Formats: sequence, structure tokens, C-alpha cells
Amino acid sequence: MMIMSEFPSIDEVHDMLDEIAEEIPKDFFRELNQGILLLPQHKIHPESRARDKLYIMGEYHKNITGRQIIIYYGSFKRFYQEISKERLYQKLKDTLLHEFTHHLESLAGEKGLEIKDARDLYKYKNRHKD
Repeated sequence: MMIMSEFPSIDEVHDMLDEIAEEIPKDFFRELNQGILLLPQHKIHPESRARDKLYIMGEYHKNITGRQIIIYYGSFKRFYQEISKERLYQKLKDTLLHEFTHHLESLAGEKGLEIKDARDLYKYKNRHKD
């Protein structure tokens, strides 16, 4: 695996996400009426520390208008600058599947992944005290 000389454009990352989404069973998209959105910006978690920033790679949103998965291109570009294209593809896939898990749990009234995410954030905060 070769490290990329230049990070892929937002259009190339969009194409990767489309390819990944094609592999996901159609049933997973049930009630995801606002689809998957790739935004150009990066997003830092509100509880991020000055050292070792905690980037948000993706989010699942559910509100009165519907349900949506957001992927932050800028977060991937900043955090994964020095990896291969294959590894980037896998990180995008992992993130998209993570957000789909939130979606499916939301439909089922479950919160297992939310609880795991909260535990991970707790560990991060205790590991990185400024």
C-alpha cells in the first residue's frame, strides 16, 4: 500500500462513499429520507482537547424533518492525510457503517452504540486531561 501523494478531492471521496453505499443492504436505508450527505468542512467534538484533537468523522441526525447521515470530508482530510487510498476507503466504510448502526438502532428504539460512544468519550477525556 502506498501513501497518497495528495488527499483525494471531495468528488473522489463522494465516489468512494457511493461505492460503499452500494454494498449496504437496501433495507438499511429505510426511513433515511435525507440520505447521506458529504460536507466539505471538518468538525471537532465540543469536548475535544487542545492536544490530540477529537475530530467528528460522521454523525447521524434525526429530527422533525427526517433522518440523515453526515460525513465530514474535512475531518477525514485533516486526520487521515498520511494513509493509503485503500485505508481511507476502509475508514470511510467503517464510519458510514457506524452511522448506519445509529440509524438502525434509532429505528429499533435501541441505544447500544450511543452508550459505547459515551464510554469512548469518557475514556478519551480521562486520557487527555489538559
